[in-house]
Amino acid sequence: QVQLVESGGGLVQPGASLRLSCSASGSNFRLYTMGWYRQAPGKQRELVATIRSGGSTNYADSVKGRFTISRDNAKNTVDLQMNSLKPEDTAVYYCNLDHLFTHFTYWGQGTQVTISS
Repeated sequence: QVQLVESGGGLVQPGASLRLSCSASGSNFRLYTMGWYRQAPGKQRELVATIRSGGSTNYADSVKGRFTISRDNAKNTVDLQMNSLKPEDTAVYYCNLDHLFTHFTYWGQGTQVTISS
């Protein structure tokens, strides 16, 4: 049974930083792309960033240069360092695992990130 546990959300002011963490258990995660998605009120869930076990990354244009995704294959964790946060980054952020071959997907429960002055 795969489980994803997220942490690190909160309320911060524009320009601040936050770090989200996701801990995974229950499988061999080297076969999974790990990533973060977000969903703002009234909007569709969208990709934020993904990272493969080899370290290759992919970012949404809106977060390039501000967010950094990283993973620790030994600890089965994926982190998202978010800098220079903007009000438009406000959303529920979801940890995601996507199997490389089957594309079977797992989702975390979500963590709220609110950027407001």
